[in-house]
Amino acid sequence: MKGTNLGEFEELVLLTIAALISDAYSVAICDELEKYTGRAAKLGVVHAVLNRLEEKGLVKSRMGEATNARGGKRKRYYEVTHTGKVALTRSKEVREALWRIIPGFNLEGTV
Repeated sequence: MKGTNLGEFEELVLLTIAALISDAYSVAICDELEKYTGRAAKLGVVHAVLNRLEEKGLVKSRMGEATNARGGKRKRYYEVTHTGKVALTRSKEVREALWRIIPGFNLEGTV
C-alpha cells in the first residue's frame, strides 16, 4: 500500500464516495463534485484519482450487474475502506487544527 496522504482532489473524491454510500460510481462522483464545488470534474481525471485511491488502499471497488440501459456494460462501484476513513478523519483534524491557530479566522458564533 502506498502512502495515505491525500491531495485536495483526492480528498474531495473520497468524501464524495463516502457521501454517495452505495451509489458511488464514476459518473455519479463527477456529478456530485460539480454540484458541490461548482467546478466540472472530468471523467478521465476522476478515473485516475479512483485508481490512485484504490492503489493506496483507501477505496475498494466492485462491479455491478450488467444493465440493458448501459448496453450490457457494468458499473464499477466504490466504497471507502477503513484506511480511507482514517485518512479522511486525519485530514479533517489537521485542517481544523490549522484553522484554530489562524488569528482572526475564528468565526464561530458570527453570522
